[in-house]
Amino acid sequence: METTSTELSDADALNAIMMADDVSGALWSAVDSGRIEELVPELPALRMEQDPIHRHKDVLSHTIAVVAKTPDDVIVRLAALFHDIAKPRTRSFEHGGVTFRHHEVVGARMTRKRMTSLGYDEQVVDDVSELVRLSGRFKGYADGWSDSAVRRYARDAGPLLGRLNALIRSDCTTRNKQKAADLQSAIDDLEHRIADLAEDERRAAERPQVDGDAVMSHLGTAGGRHVGDILKMLLEVKRTEGDLPEDEIYSRVDAWWAGNRDRYDL
Repeated sequence: METTSTELSDADALNAIMMADDVSGALWSAVDSGRIEELVPELPALRMEQDPIHRHKDVLSHTIAVVAKTPDDVIVRLAALFHDIAKPRTRSFEHGGVTFRHHEVVGARMTRKRMTSLGYDEQVVDDVSELVRLSGRFKGYADGWSDSAVRRYARDAGPLLGRLNALIRSDCTTRNKQKAADLQSAIDDLEHRIADLAEDERRAAERPQVDGDAVMSHLGTAGGRHVGDILKMLLEVKRTEGDLPEDEIYSRVDAWWAGNRDRYDL
């Protein structure tokens, strides 16, 4: 049977639910009507206790609560919908506890398969699947991450970094106000560290407009400490004033050299 122009595609139908003003109400209505099972058959299986031994929260309720906390961004909301999709498939009990090992990786594969079958664009599928795969990366940050671990987190997230952090912020549905505040504070700290490290790397990669050979040629000197000091001066000029005409650069070199030449044994 052909789809008429008035009928929504499956992807559009799910998007309509996900972008509703009351997304929580829209999702529960879709669950109760059976519509969500038609679109995402894996989702009703989340209606289980995460840990029936200790009677921890229902995963479906948690999922919808996470979606409800997300910003008005369909990519983040879809990632929230799918972020725990593999928990029923990966749940196991060891020594009286419950684990969901690799549920993010398994969930990313399940997300890709389901969203592709719904007819989503390839880029949307890629972005949502990657957010699901990365959704557990923040765990352990409060125990202490090195700068290299922070860089790796930011590098792996790439252009999805802001959305990944938004997903992690939303994936906190605890009623314990202190735990919730601690999580938000930890993400704040991570974001600040990422920004600081990026700035450090940017400054380390900066170069003055002319190199040491050009400075030595202009002054008619051999190499020495003065060349490095002049390059530092020129780099600071670039940082504060931007790129200058070449004759102005050499004018600054001459002025600096006239005032500092006596400091060097040449």
